[in-house]
Amino acid sequence: MSARIYQRPKNAMQSGKARLGEWILDFVPAEARQADPLMGWTGSGDTQAQVQLKFPSLEAAQAYAAKHGIAAEVHSVPPRRLKLQAYADNFR
Repeated sequence: MSARIYQRPKNAMQSGKARLGEWILDFVPAEARQADPLMGWTGSGDTQAQVQLKFPSLEAAQAYAAKHGIAAEVHSVPPRRLKLQAYADNFR
């Protein structure tokens, strides 16, 4: 069983920064999704793909994965760079 650990990205549609500090452990799907022939919905028999665990820090997520024998890969978030610009720059 393998998983990935990442930090929640900022939502592009909102300016708020709530829940940006938490780390998420997602399990990698074990089987591919298939379309249901009757309804056309996609699904699979893999129930681990529905699980999403939230942790307050990276160390807590890694400790959980190590304790339960989960091979976890950490995906780091690139640093956010602010583009500071004055309103007067629009008229230069």
